[in-house]
Amino acid sequence: MSQRTWNIDYGPLRGLYRDRENAWIFGVCAGIAERFNFRLSTVRIIAVISLALFFWLTAAVYIGATLLIREKPLIYSGSRSEYEFWRRHQRDYWRHS
Repeated sequence: MSQRTWNIDYGPLRGLYRDRENAWIFGVCAGIAERFNFRLSTVRIIAVISLALFFWLTAAVYIGATLLIREKPLIYSGSRSEYEFWRRHQRDYWRHS
């Protein structure tokens, strides 16, 4: 499992998410590629071919997926000690304000 799909608090992310970090439009293709372990370029090529052959159906499915699939949560990619430091600092900031 890659670092990008791991959340320090909750473990690995499960399910299908829209990946806005690697997105061209809304991140549906990037999310599908990451979830099913496909190459992103392959999923995008299939989407473009489907769009050319079945425009209205593909557009409706893409818009529906955009509305129904949640956006991927942000994942911290630094070291554990930095994460704990800033987490502790954030709690103290709200406690003393």
